[in-house]
Amino acid sequence: MPTAHDIPEVLDRREGPHGEIVLRRHGELLQIIANGCFLMDTSDGRSERLLVDAALAALEGRPGPHLLIGGLGVGFSLAHAAADPRPGRITVVERESAIIGWHLDGPLADFSARAVTDARTEILETDLVTYVHETSDTYDALCLDIDNGPGWTVTEGNESLYSPGGLAACARVLRPGGVLAVWSAQPSPEFEETLRNAGFQQVRTEEIPVARGVPDVVHLAVRPG
Repeated sequence: MPTAHDIPEVLDRREGPHGEIVLRRHGELLQIIANGCFLMDTSDGRSERLLVDAALAALEGRPGPHLLIGGLGVGFSLAHAAADPRPGRITVVERESAIIGWHLDGPLADFSARAVTDARTEILETDLVTYVHETSDTYDALCLDIDNGPGWTVTEGNESLYSPGGLAACARVLRPGGVLAVWSAQPSPEFEETLRNAGFQQVRTEEIPVARGVPDVVHLAVRPG
C-alpha cells in the first residue's frame, strides 16, 4: 500500500483565468500542476539555471544586461539570475497570481526570497504572449520557461508564441544582438528551423541529461544587429 510519503499533499489549489493551478508537496519536493499537467518541481533546477547562464554567456560581456524571464515557476531561473552580479535589471512576467503569491509569502519563498526582494528584480503579473506584442520596453535577453516546450504548451494560447508571428514579437522586444533562450523538455529540430526562418541567427541547442528519457534542452538564438 502507498505510504503518506508516496501521496502528494495539496498545499493550495486555485481557479484562475487560465484554469486550475495547484501547489503540491511530494516528500521533500514542491510541485506546480496546471490544469492537471505537471509543470515543474524543486528537484533539480539545472536546466533552469542553464537558461540564464547560456543567455548571459551569449551576450558576450554586455554590461548590465536587462533580462526578461518568462515564467516565475518555482523560482530557479530568477534566483540564479539574482545571484549573478552581471544583470543590471531582471524583469519576470508571470500570469498566475497564485504562483506570485507562493513566492511572496508562501512555501516557495524559501527558493526565491532574496531574489524577489533584490533591488534589480521586478515581477509583472501579466500574460507573456500579450506582453511581447504590446510592451514598448526592450531587453538584452528573453528567457522563456512558460511551457514544457514549443510542442507541449500548458494552454492553447501559448502555441502562438512559438510560431513565426510569436517569434517576431519576441525579436521585437529584444535589443540588437539580444538573446532568446527557450527551455524545453525535449529537443526540437523543427523549432530550430522555425527560429532560423524567423530571422534569428546563431541558433543552437544545449542539452541537460536527465536520469531517464530524453534530455531537457535550452534553445538559443540571437537577434541580428
